[in-house]
Amino acid sequence: MAQGSGNRSRLLLVILLVTALFFVTLDLRGVSLTKGSRSITQTMLSPVQKTVSTIFSPLGRFLSDVKNFGKTKTELDQALAQNKKLSSQLVLASETKGESAQLNGVLDLAGRGGYKVVAARVIGHGSASSFSQTITINQGSRSGIKKDMTVISQNGLVGLVKNITSTSAIVLLMSDPSFKVGVKITRSQSIGILQGQGNSSYSFVLLDPAGAIKVGDNLVTNGSDNNHPFIPGVPVGHVTVLDNSTAALVQSATVESYANLNDLGVVSVVLAAPAVAPSVPLRPTPNPTVTVLVTPTPTPSTSTTPTVSPSPTTSIKKK
Repeated sequence: MAQGSGNRSRLLLVILLVTALFFVTLDLRGVSLTKGSRSITQTMLSPVQKTVSTIFSPLGRFLSDVKNFGKTKTELDQALAQNKKLSSQLVLASETKGESAQLNGVLDLAGRGGYKVVAARVIGHGSASSFSQTITINQGSRSGIKKDMTVISQNGLVGLVKNITSTSAIVLLMSDPSFKVGVKITRSQSIGILQGQGNSSYSFVLLDPAGAIKVGDNLVTNGSDNNHPFIPGVPVGHVTVLDNSTAALVQSATVESYANLNDLGVVSVVLAAPAVAPSVPLRPTPNPTVTVLVTPTPTPSTSTTPTVSPSPTTSIKKK
């Protein structure tokens, strides 16, 4: 019985489809249809349209989502690539700005000392052939650089040229334990020897038995004959700790260098310098100061008139 009902429903659906197609064909051929006929046709087609829409609508949405997903992924990839490009440009601009500041600083120091220099960019750190503390610069013999020339930064002494090629050079840093340089205290002109210790601290031994070391003393290079290997007057560092050992035959101290050897982007090799140190001891190139103007807020003046209370009087009656 249920099967017969299902057959009748399918037959009815077929009849409705055929009838709807018949009216549509008449309408397309120009046969005039009444408004009512159109309404009947639309009424018969509406269930079919709804059924077809229900079946195929999810598929349409899925295909649209797939298309939009591909478009969104492409846009995301483009945005990530653009962000990476902008980040690289920002890093490059920051690095260029830092190198420019260091170049201006080292040229300022060289100008105040009367040094003839050639600027160079640091292109490598360390040495593959030894454990020496070195840097490699991008200037060599073509620029007039020779072995045992003094290398400076904007803050003072960096090291010595040890090996050269036509277009590069290896500089032994002053922090290397094998590095020694003659220095003098600017306050008293007492002479001593500074030696690297592998870090930012240096040992200083005073050679003048009549001299004295004080915390805060500034040290500059004493200079060598014919300015080789060291030129005179280059800032080196300042005394931070005194060695108070009573058993020591000479005075010694710990010195902190002015130059930060871990942050070298641009240095200069001194090609020529005055035979004598500058009359005024050189100090590292000062960092630019930032001036902050503060406008004081006026405070309202309050005038107060002091009030004097009369002292109480005590009357004593005599009996």
